[in-house]
This record gives sequence, C-alpha cells and structure tokens, in this order.
Amino acid sequence: MQINRLFEIVYLLMHKKQITANELAAHFEVSRRTILRDIDTLTTAGIPIYTTQGKGGGIFIQDNFVLNKAFVSKEEQKQILFSLQSMTATGLIETDQVLGRLRSLFDNPSKEWIEVDFSRWGHSEKDSTKFEMLKNAILNELAVSFDYLNPYGEFKGHEVYPLKLSFKSKIWYLKSFCLTENDYRIFKFTRLNNIVVLAKPFNSGDYETPETEPAKDSSVPCFVDVKLFVSARAKYRIYDEFAESDITVNKDGSFTLRMNHGRWIYDYILSYGVMVEVLEPQYIRDEMLVHIEKIKNKYSF
Repeated sequence: MQINRLFEIVYLLMHKKQITANELAAHFEVSRRTILRDIDTLTTAGIPIYTTQGKGGGIFIQDNFVLNKAFVSKEEQKQILFSLQSMTATGLIETDQVLGRLRSLFDNPSKEWIEVDFSRWGHSEKDSTKFEMLKNAILNELAVSFDYLNPYGEFKGHEVYPLKLSFKSKIWYLKSFCLTENDYRIFKFTRLNNIVVLAKPFNSGDYETPETEPAKDSSVPCFVDVKLFVSARAKYRIYDEFAESDITVNKDGSFTLRMNHGRWIYDYILSYGVMVEVLEPQYIRDEMLVHIEKIKNKYSF
C-alpha cells in the first residue's frame, strides 16, 4: 500500500540521511518513477525532503525533522503509541518494531508505564501462533478450518468464515459464520485446535458480526442474587472476579453476588471447595447438595 511505503521512506531517510531513488525503487520493488511520485507526495504534505543531482547526490531529509512537526500533535502521538502498547499487552501481537520506529519518528523516548499480559501461563507461544493465523485470515477474508472441543469433551471439525476476534471477561472468542452448521457461531479461542487457513475467500461485508452476549430468554431470569458465606482465606476471589456493583457485603459478614443465571454457578461455587456455603436462594442450596452427593459417590467404595 502507498501509505506504508510513504511512511517507510520517511523512516529510511531519517536514519540513513541520504538515499538514491534507485535504491528506494529496489528496496520497495517498484519503478523509479513511482518513487519520484512518492517524494512529490511527501513534499506536498509538508515533509522537508529535497534532492540533489550529480555525483554524491540523492534524496535527503532535513536533519532536525521529527514527524510531529508535520502530521500529528503531541497528544495524538501519545494516543497512537498508547494504542500500540495496548495491543502489545495482549501478548499475541508483535508491535515492538513499529513502536520503536514511531518513537524514533516522534522523537519520543520509551516510557513503559503499563504492563498487561492476557496470555495463559505456559501457552503464550502456541496462543500467539493461533492468534496470528486467525488475524491474517480475518484481514485477508479467508475461510479457516479447525477442530473444536465441545462441552461434551469431543472434538468436532468446523469450517468457518472468521469475522472478528473478541476479548470478553478474560477470554478470547472467535466470532464467525460457520459453514458446517450454516449459522453464526462464537468459539472460545482456547478450545480451537489444528487451525488451517484455507484458500477459500469470502466477502466479510456479506455477514454480520454476532454478539458475544447470549440471547435473552424472557422465560429465564438473566441474573440471580446468591448469598454466600465465604472463608476469610477466599474472600479475595470475590473482589478479583466480580464487579464492585455486583457485590453486596451483608451485616453478618456474608456476600450477596449478582450472577448471570446458568449452570455455571454450581461449578463456580464448587471451585471454592470447603471455603464457601450457599445461604440463599434455597433452590441453589438444594442443587448444591445434589452435586456434592455425585462427587461423594465418585469416591465411595
């Protein structure tokens, strides 16, 4: 793309100080005439580039030039750098080289003021490879196939048009149109295996991006208030895993948590082991006894 070439021409000139049109043409694999048009575009945009003819001549850029003088304000520079830093924080996209170039162009020293890592322990390299494959498939509008682990512990093959990667509640999702099921589907990133990018193009404009939030069913309550007594050793989890607005601390020291209604509630409560007791509502308390009895039976002789 021309905008990428223009950006790199400026970058090369700032670091090499002098370069010829023929060298630039060879670097970008375009004609000398194309490079000269690019130089005209840059000078028209206000970039202080000049050329000299004859022996020792070439293309130059003003020594004290930095990009902020021509294109973007200091505040806009900060926003650009912060956006790239934020993408680096996912642990899945390599932006260090771009960040380095932009800092050089903006005359902006490195200032790493935030560090976030969304990748899983011990899986960052594998996740990064999967993420890169899906990203390229989305940008190039190519179908992908993969094996997906369903809730029954079975891998099932799917072929999809990938539409968007979404990060929601500590989990990456792939939003797609599934050709296997002829419907929109959202897949958990961690359950994808054996991803293959196919030579099968599609037009993303023909498809809508499905919502991450589940469809509402008026016959089922969206939320339920669960009153729990939690051991002091596990109280930190309440504040780690729930928004402050969903937590009520009761006078007796118990917590009332506003939870999304679903079967996951029982698995979540069981994850506390002996450090929790359900106080209300009664039907969840009763259901917990059923789950506990099933666990007990597994260890009975």
